[in-house]
Amino acid sequence: MTPYKERKLGAPEINPGDEVYFEAAREGRLLIKYCTDCNQPHFYPRPICPHCFSDATRWVEASGTGNIYTFSVTRCAGPIPYVIAHVTLLEEVTMMSNIVDCDLDEIRVDQAVRVVFKPAEDGWMLPCFTPG
Repeated sequence: MTPYKERKLGAPEINPGDEVYFEAAREGRLLIKYCTDCNQPHFYPRPICPHCFSDATRWVEASGTGNIYTFSVTRCAGPIPYVIAHVTLLEEVTMMSNIVDCDLDEIRVDQAVRVVFKPAEDGWMLPCFTPG
């Protein structure tokens, strides 16, 4: 058994246009971008749709639930082990994040997860995921 232990998460680099995403995270909401021209969601947030190259994108609140697509348990870097995963959200976008608040040895591909928010070093909140 390898229990999760809280660790400091690095501060995000906030680029112009990202403020909306991080302000929503502070409020406990996960946002993704949605293209109104091709009707496709996308993540990571960016002003140009990667599917059709339109600039007709808008923020939408994601469900915050999904499944683990792949993951890696890192046991040799840092003071404690941690898990980085690609999580495919219900909205069919995949995002890289930490898996937290669980036994790290029990994590599995295709496991259902839900978003939780953890503080970064600079006070911003970051979306992480936990089984459930």
